[in-house]
Amino acid sequence: METGLGALDWWVIAGYFLILLGVVIWSARRQKTSEDYFLAGRNVGWFAVGASLFASNIGSEHIVGLAGQGARSGMGMAHWELHAWVMMMLAWVFVPFYYRSRVFTMPEFLERRFNSTARWILSLVSLIAYVFTKVSVTVYAGALVFQTLLPDVSITLFGHVWGPFWIGAVSTVILTGIYTILGGLRAVLYTDSAQAVILLLGSFFITFFGLSRLGGWDRLVEICRENAAQFALWRPNSDPDFPWLGILIASPVIGIWYWCTDQYIVQRTLAAKNLTHSRRGAIWGGFLKVWPVLIFLVPGMIGWALHQDGLLHIPLKDGQINGDMVFPTMVASLLPRGLRGLVVGGLLAALMSSLSSLFNSCASLFTVDIYKKLHPTVSETRLVHVGRLATAAVVGLGLLWIPIMPLISDKGLYKYLQDVQSYLAPPITAVFLLGLFCKRINAKGAVAGLAVGFVAGMTKLTLQGMAGAGWLDGIPWLYAIGDYNFLFASGILLGLSIGVVVIVSLLTKPTGEEQIVGLTYATATPEQRRENRASWNRWDVIATLVVLGLVAGMYLYFSFWLS
Repeated sequence: METGLGALDWWVIAGYFLILLGVVIWSARRQKTSEDYFLAGRNVGWFAVGASLFASNIGSEHIVGLAGQGARSGMGMAHWELHAWVMMMLAWVFVPFYYRSRVFTMPEFLERRFNSTARWILSLVSLIAYVFTKVSVTVYAGALVFQTLLPDVSITLFGHVWGPFWIGAVSTVILTGIYTILGGLRAVLYTDSAQAVILLLGSFFITFFGLSRLGGWDRLVEICRENAAQFALWRPNSDPDFPWLGILIASPVIGIWYWCTDQYIVQRTLAAKNLTHSRRGAIWGGFLKVWPVLIFLVPGMIGWALHQDGLLHIPLKDGQINGDMVFPTMVASLLPRGLRGLVVGGLLAALMSSLSSLFNSCASLFTVDIYKKLHPTVSETRLVHVGRLATAAVVGLGLLWIPIMPLISDKGLYKYLQDVQSYLAPPITAVFLLGLFCKRINAKGAVAGLAVGFVAGMTKLTLQGMAGAGWLDGIPWLYAIGDYNFLFASGILLGLSIGVVVIVSLLTKPTGEEQIVGLTYATATPEQRRENRASWNRWDVIATLVVLGLVAGMYLYFSFWLS
């Protein structure tokens, strides 16, 4: 079968962009206030909220990176993709407080609960993290696919020949930036709804054709069983990458931070019509989140098995399969014309939905938490203008970081993401959980916990990079810290952050209860409790139980699938 894209594939992709253009034009005409631009006027239904939660999460780094991790380490990363249960925490524990507070951003919520210093810390850390992890990784993963599917495409500009990698990276970033700048969150949410469908369909076809070529599910299990230690869901604590105890400690920490406190995700629930739609959107998103293990991680294992059987050639890197090339190679080699365009459209959907969400979230953080704090009397029109400029700045910074990505993602894109997030998540998770459930936690404790946790996490990340580069070989104790497993390190950082928050809070004056009315479970008003109870019915409970049952079923099957 020929690789690359044919005429039918390009027609499919062109159709996708025409639909996208229509949504952007419609959305751009409705941007009048900052609430319109950053939260779609708070008038979005639960279906669009849930689809956007899913599509924003599943970026090109997920599709490419998860397939790569499936080929390299089997089900080791599945625990992060079974976080649908954490989304039920978002729906039932966090959303009621966020939505009622009428905030635009998570740092703004922290200011209400604690003080402006906590808001500043979270805003700055989030912006830096978005540029150096999510934006650059998402673009890099999408560009890898262009490089595989269109190897001969090039353009000469400024006296230099630019290949398919840079053409793909720059064009998708610029196009996504334009529609995010013009359309705001409304464009992001409604394009995400269509993109979620394309994403699921495209990945299903990769799994289907891959299994057909391999000889079915039983053949996959048979091949993986011969390498059970590499592909098992649970690994012994001696495993250098995925020890089971480290997974149990770190995975929930990262999950709660990402799904329940990260602006990038939570912003979608704040745009809902009311509390009922906000919660149902999170539940619907949780249902969609159940499936990535089967349609993103399993294809990686299928690609590895096809390579082992000589049915597919995946490029090597340092004598091993190049994990980040598994998905692009499967698209180019397995799919017929037309379907190849659909899957590439799915990848574009993933890339652009994640990027657009990131761009809008970054713009929200900068405009609301930094610019508006410095200029409190600024007009609504000016805020929208600043938000668009902030989006453009993030686009530029993400592009500048891309050349560094090949140097730091040698163990796979998804592994790189989890490494960084393992060191960012603990202090944020600690402060939000303690802040909601313990009214004795005060502003000084929260600020101390955030500051100490972030400094400790970045120190560990720096030492890890230095140890990997061989710069600490003559300093054994520093090398040991840098080389320490990232999962256990995440647990230690969580314990340190909790300890600092609690101790400093207990040693300082408690916050007056009148300042935190309605911002913790202990200080919720009777009216809030009645409103919360009126916002759900038995169908919400049944849907939640279905999601939790599906997660439990996945864990039960894959815990024993190779035995």
